[in-house]
Amino acid sequence: MSQFTATDHLLMARALRLAERAAWTTRPNPMVGCVIAHGDQVVGEGWHQRAGGPHAEVFALRQAGERARGATAYVTLEPCAHYGRTPPCALALIDAGVGRVVAAMADPFPDVDGGGFALLRQAGISVEVGLMAAQARELNHGFLSRVERGRPFVRVKLAGSLDGRTAMANGESKWITGEAARADVQQWRARAGAILTGAATVVADDPQLTARPLAGDFMPPLRVILDARLRTLDYGRVREGDAPTLYVHGPEAVPPALGAAEFLACPVLADGRFDLLVVLAQLAARGINEVHVEAGPTLCGALLKAGLVDELLIYVAPLLMGADARPLLAGLGIEYMNQAVPLEMKDVRMVGKDLRLLLRPSTRMASAG
Repeated sequence: MSQFTATDHLLMARALRLAERAAWTTRPNPMVGCVIAHGDQVVGEGWHQRAGGPHAEVFALRQAGERARGATAYVTLEPCAHYGRTPPCALALIDAGVGRVVAAMADPFPDVDGGGFALLRQAGISVEVGLMAAQARELNHGFLSRVERGRPFVRVKLAGSLDGRTAMANGESKWITGEAARADVQQWRARAGAILTGAATVVADDPQLTARPLAGDFMPPLRVILDARLRTLDYGRVREGDAPTLYVHGPEAVPPALGAAEFLACPVLADGRFDLLVVLAQLAARGINEVHVEAGPTLCGALLKAGLVDELLIYVAPLLMGADARPLLAGLGIEYMNQAVPLEMKDVRMVGKDLRLLLRPSTRMASAG
């Protein structure tokens, strides 16, 4: 096993930070960063900024120029080995004369998957893999989910009171959380490939479902409405603006000629609900890495019960709404403690006056997806 030095760790961490700069713009491609150095002296660095544009290694090599010869290249993901919209990065590193490549992880994408490392080694370049691999996987959990599992990474956003309520019995819910929490949600929307909701939420709230971050370049996420009978078409705010809109409907529904949206037929189960795994697989086929769900308790509960929720983003407001108010999740069918859903706390912080929790279902639960 390779013995990575303190300098190796420092420069890989730098490459990971560079990669994250494009969290809102690279999809469907992964986020990748590259640092080229002689020892601890950095001579070039870059990150993949947008799908179809130069990859991280190309930006770093341009900056390094002749100083790349004999240097070490730190990359957060295996350099590509195939001709896509850009030439192979492995060949660019070979042509530049780098002496060593340190990669956080292999790229499971079928057109790469070890091919980049093989090209580098055939050219006599030392290749070491596995430095900060866990951090690299976390950075690209959406891309890896799509490639390895055939479905996007699913994050469910919820906002509720201390007693776990999301709306009053009459449906009133504005506003449970404060302005800071609502602004924070926009950052999460901006990094998603799709924002998904159900027909009931569209009817109740007539949302626009757009990402509106305070600053930064981003690609508008696809707005996805699960509407088996296409009963929400009169609610047009979800088609406003530049973001694309996709209605997922049952096979019996007949989509109208509506230029502002796309339509996708998906199977409906005996209870009238969608086969959610099929819906997610269809979104993955469209290059969606990460789905951000903002929906009612029924759809959110169905996703969780099916083992299709990878992450819960919950904003908890310091107020009590009472037992008659509507719950965070519905339909879980939990009667006994041994049926309770175990969660792992990933992050806890205050956002304005509200508490933000980032949680993940335990491996046992998540593996069902």
